[in-house]
Amino acid sequence: MRYCGRDFTPAEIDLIRELLNLPQINRARLSREVCERLSWRRDNGALKDMSCRVALNRMHADGLISLPAPRNPKPVTYRSYPHIEQAVLPPDSTPSIELRTLQIEPVLTKADSLLWNTYIERHHYLGHQPMPGAQLRYFVRAGGHIVAALGFGASAWKVKPRDRLIGWTQEQRQRNLHLVVNNARFLILPWIHCQNLASRILALVSRRLPDDWRARYAYRPVLLETFVEKPRFAGTCYRAANWRYLGDTQGRGKLDVLHHRAKPIKGIWIYPLAHNFQRQLCNR
Repeated sequence: MRYCGRDFTPAEIDLIRELLNLPQINRARLSREVCERLSWRRDNGALKDMSCRVALNRMHADGLISLPAPRNPKPVTYRSYPHIEQAVLPPDSTPSIELRTLQIEPVLTKADSLLWNTYIERHHYLGHQPMPGAQLRYFVRAGGHIVAALGFGASAWKVKPRDRLIGWTQEQRQRNLHLVVNNARFLILPWIHCQNLASRILALVSRRLPDDWRARYAYRPVLLETFVEKPRFAGTCYRAANWRYLGDTQGRGKLDVLHHRAKPIKGIWIYPLAHNFQRQLCNR
């Protein structure tokens, strides 16, 4: 079975099941134990703990293993810190933006993570929500000033127009869905005004993300997707950055089994990161 770019043998799956029988085992400890036992490490020797956690969650969803319940099943979605709240207030003067000075910077430190969360909570219309599984977050700076923030995470499980375009089977989707990455948040700070800024950012980050994702998770995604709420947004910047519009969602959330929950209609946009993305998503 292949998870997060790694093939797991039946013997390794059995080893994971044995580790689950250890006394006082929890998900965090299990992930570290699996990485140690299977020598799953980065080039710098660090454990691939995040990739392992994603892989274990997918094994659990596939019925291969039964993970213990999370220690914090309802995590705090956002925590306020006064000094960071001050840092995300509009500046006294609006900085001028030159597109050639744009820099895409991954969020790597705890301080940057808290700052990113606060920008999203205070200035994005959806607010901050933890992104499950594998993810990358970015700041965009121009002349030293933060002008935008982006977040990428797990793709949607089922999207009819996307799945029809790819042409994969249910088994192929289950096996290869991790190769599709969702642009879950895109925020340009409300006091920033610059023509073509959004499309330029999307172009820069789409070129950088595959290498960053591979460095962190040991595999390269082949497709980006995003969902643009209508009629709030038209998706103009995605179109300008050569993303492809596939159609609209049906306005149903993940929990809408009985078709009772109305959700906003969203436009579905994709951006291939590989010219043969359909073949890669169907043939692995």
